[in-house]
Amino acid sequence: MIRTGTAHYEGLGKSGKGRVSTQSGVLADARYDFNTRFENEAGTNPEELVAAAHASCFTMALSFALAGAGYTDGTLDTKAAITLDKDGDGFTITRSALTLTAKIPGIAQAEFDTITAGAKAGCPISKLLNAEITLDATLEA
Repeated sequence: MIRTGTAHYEGLGKSGKGRVSTQSGVLADARYDFNTRFENEAGTNPEELVAAAHASCFTMALSFALAGAGYTDGTLDTKAAITLDKDGDGFTITRSALTLTAKIPGIAQAEFDTITAGAKAGCPISKLLNAEITLDATLEA
């Protein structure tokens, strides 16, 4: 399977303006530039897209792992927070902090912890990132 994304940028540096799209069309010419990345203006940025990718990848991996363990019902809510740090003349993504809130009827805490750790390690986006990946998982009754 191959999935694609495209980016187009006009102008250079801080004055440049970009558009990013996904193969599926969910993102179609979404604005990104210096101001959407570093000044919190409306639009998207690479770190936000990586955060969404990591949250969704981990959550789906966990869903399938829980189903594989015999669970048939529950809810999973995940937030990924990407840290972008200055690195010499550039920047590096140094961390993806996953925060999970889950409701899985009948699961014991120890089994939940084991399954979530496996999903964190096994998710393809986790494998892609060359950064610290943390997980704060809460199992609600």
